[in-house]
Amino acid sequence: MTPNPTIMQAVEQLDYRATIGDVATHAGLELDLAERGLLALASEAGGHLQVAETGDIVYQFPKNFRAILRNKYWQLQWQETWQKIWRVLFYLIRISFGTILIASIVLIFLTIAIILIAASSSRDDNGGGGSRSGGGGGFVFFPHYWLSDIWYFFSPNYNTYEPRGRRQKVEQPSPKSNLNFLEAVFSFLFGDGNPNADREERRAQEVGTVIRNHQGAVVAEQIAPYLDDLGNEFARDTEDYMLPVLVKFNGRPEVSPDGQIVYHFPELQISAAQRKSQPVPAYFRERLWRFSQASSGQVMMAIGLGALNFVGALVLGALLRDGAIVAELGGLVAFVNSIYWLLLAYGTAFLTIPLIRYFWIQWRNRAIDSRNQQRQERVTILTQAPPHLQQKLDYARQFAAETVIGKDDLAYTTETDLAQQELDRADKIDAEWQRRLESGS
Repeated sequence: MTPNPTIMQAVEQLDYRATIGDVATHAGLELDLAERGLLALASEAGGHLQVAETGDIVYQFPKNFRAILRNKYWQLQWQETWQKIWRVLFYLIRISFGTILIASIVLIFLTIAIILIAASSSRDDNGGGGSRSGGGGGFVFFPHYWLSDIWYFFSPNYNTYEPRGRRQKVEQPSPKSNLNFLEAVFSFLFGDGNPNADREERRAQEVGTVIRNHQGAVVAEQIAPYLDDLGNEFARDTEDYMLPVLVKFNGRPEVSPDGQIVYHFPELQISAAQRKSQPVPAYFRERLWRFSQASSGQVMMAIGLGALNFVGALVLGALLRDGAIVAELGGLVAFVNSIYWLLLAYGTAFLTIPLIRYFWIQWRNRAIDSRNQQRQERVTILTQAPPHLQQKLDYARQFAAETVIGKDDLAYTTETDLAQQELDRADKIDAEWQRRLESGS
């Protein structure tokens, strides 16, 4: 069984010593999954079990456990190699769309220039060899200074760059982008991924942190701001929305003498190290979708080049309708004519895909804002706690507890021989027997 990468990362961030509750809270995993993952990792990476006198277990791992696993599993070696390869491949994919855009513009306008020059030459020949002073005028599409500034498009800081002869001063630079222009084109077309891809993991982490900050005992109103739909009025009254949280973190309901319910999570009360209360947002906030991480200048440049490409494709299409001139010129003109519909399709898609995506993002963000607002409103119930809620909070504190398992609390560990452990603990055992004899007398 290949170890879970999420658990491996959590163990590293917890300083290689953790309980099941530590890992479940830190990684946002179910307790059962965290326990199975820790057992598998300890078995395969040379970890050790430290058993406290209370029976609670701490998992201790060597700091080089990744190297141990890497030597043991070819899958991990291949995974690390593939991640490096994929980073290069994905970068090439990302810059390919901007490269195709620039290549398309060059092909389109170079072909237009060739056709116009040929048409002008034909008119001059028919006119008796008149002046050809206009020859070469088709290259007006590419001013000479474009060549000297070509790298301008590839620089992530191009918003602050001053091409020669065009700017004297940048009064208010656009927000900087970490993307070069070719990467910005991909971001403009397809965005930068789902900002809430880890939504459930983040939610579980925040819920687990709230429970641990309250020492393993909470009321439903403290968890409600981190959940989505609480159901109908009956489900809210019976607090059915707490069932998934109980399942995930092995919690159990406790009923007060007044019939009020609080929730107790014993396994989240045990930790391998003393930790302060962790900061946690007042409610779970989904991240809004961004249209693009490209700067406003990069987006405007992409729109401008996309429009230039589309208009150029339409003009080229009108010129290519004359099949005779295509057949006469051949070469590049014939090649561009053969792929013209691909160029037109790319130019059309380049403008329509971001437009559709823009309106789709607006719709998604309205839904996210609505859910965030609903969760935020539930916080006010806690800040203005009515008497019955205050009674529940007081009752929950009766179950609050925190157990930190240190080296002195261990009854057994797999790190050393059992006989040696007995010798090391002889004084402690004698003291315990003496205490019992004295208490019994």
